[in-house]
Amino acid sequence: MKTLNVNGKPVQFDGDEDTPLLWALREQLGMTGTKYGCGIGACGACTVHIDGEAVRSCVYPVAAVEDEKITTIEGLSDDGSHPVQQAWAELDIPQCGFCQPGMMMAVAAMLKENPTATDADIDETITNICRCGTFARVRKGVHLAKKKS
Repeated sequence: MKTLNVNGKPVQFDGDEDTPLLWALREQLGMTGTKYGCGIGACGACTVHIDGEAVRSCVYPVAAVEDEKITTIEGLSDDGSHPVQQAWAELDIPQCGFCQPGMMMAVAAMLKENPTATDADIDETITNICRCGTFARVRKGVHLAKKKS
């Protein structure tokens, strides 16, 4: 049994420590906002923060996060008040929405690190894939979130 720090609370994980964090979050802890997309760390649907850094949780084993602070989309803010969440809602960015929790987590981490991110910074940093092609709307959302921060 391992104690993990998820969204500011200690939670118990009783499973193989080689289990990808994605499956621990979704299957054992019921945090289904983090999505499974590709399983190889390429698409970004599973992005969470570990100590504030955006990581692809499908390729990150539970053993690597025992002493780290894990934040999922459910923990980004309690009430949707995070600037990225506000921008996404205001601009109605998602189409199907499947990839958007991971996209929002990647954007939130980028803006925390680089609050004046340019279009070039967005292109370099936000490598999440959206099948619906909402990339232009995501870019607008990043710029609106910067203004709201």
